Amino acid sequence: MDLAFIPSPSRGVVELGPIPLRGYAFCIIIGVFVAVWLGNKRWIARGGRPGTVADISVWAVPFGLVGGRLYHVITDYQLYFSEGRDWVDAFKIWEGGLGIWGAIAFGAVGAWIGCRRRGIPLPAWADALAPGIAFAQAIGRWGNWFNQELYGKATDLPWALKITSAEDGRVPGTYHPTFLYESLWCIGVGFLVIWADRRFKLGHGRAFALYVASYCAGRGWIEYMRVDDAHHVLGLRLNVWTAIAVFVLAVVYFVLSAKKRPGREEIVEPVPADEEASDGEDAKPSLSTSESKSKSTDDDADVDAEAEASKDAEDVGESAKKG
Repeated sequence: MDLAFIPSPSRGVVELGPIPLRGYAFCIIIGVFVAVWLGNKRWIARGGRPGTVADISVWAVPFGLVGGRLYHVITDYQLYFSEGRDWVDAFKIWEGGLGIWGAIAFGAVGAWIGCRRRGIPLPAWADALAPGIAFAQAIGRWGNWFNQELYGKATDLPWALKITSAEDGRVPGTYHPTFLYESLWCIGVGFLVIWADRRFKLGHGRAFALYVASYCAGRGWIEYMRVDDAHHVLGLRLNVWTAIAVFVLAVVYFVLSAKKRPGREEIVEPVPADEEASDGEDAKPSLSTSESKSKSTDDDADVDAEAEASKDAEDVGESAKKG
């Protein structure tokens, strides 16, 4: 008999009249808000303007959702296009199924567009967002708990996850809560990036590269524990190979960037031209008190000199008349 386990919710959606409130969607939304909030604080601390992170996120988030869904559908196409499946389900993103690899890749494209429109370097923006993205992933993984999906191998550990659903090939029982493992790992990654950024003043995209490499290191062994259907290459799950490849790319970028562009950006966001003009008018030099007194004294002296010259001229004129 199982003495302890993590229970799964009896349902992942609550019907509020005609509107379904899905736990998976709530976790994604909350994660996005946390990432933007923390990213905004870090951006301002680096010298950026309030609201810039949110403005660029308007581009990055939709691109990320589309990319995450595309990666999931492409790598698990059998769930939507095999016999007996309905391809329309591929568009039902609220039911779960987002690939972080596609989300980050497409999200970066959207962020690049937003940064380009604002004249902001993408690496600096990514550095500000890095720990927030990790925390967003930690929150988003709880959406898998609501859907009773992406769990690991069977176990009787006290923190095992109790699966009760028998739909889509699930077998009720207790399993490793890989969603919880990844959630905790992402929290650790977020704090690691914050610490390293403060300690070493990471810049030019290196904080983001550290986040990517650290996440991949954990995703590799967590992915290896999962038992859901997945494509295998040379005996390893596709996502394990993806984690290895992305980890190597992130480390290479980190090392080369540190050699080519050490330190951190001095300016992350240019000041708009209209504000520069306004600041220039406000910054017109004004006379100090001592300078004002000096100028006043000089003016008085000039007046006295003019009066003296005028008096001398009158005296000369009178003398000429008498002569």
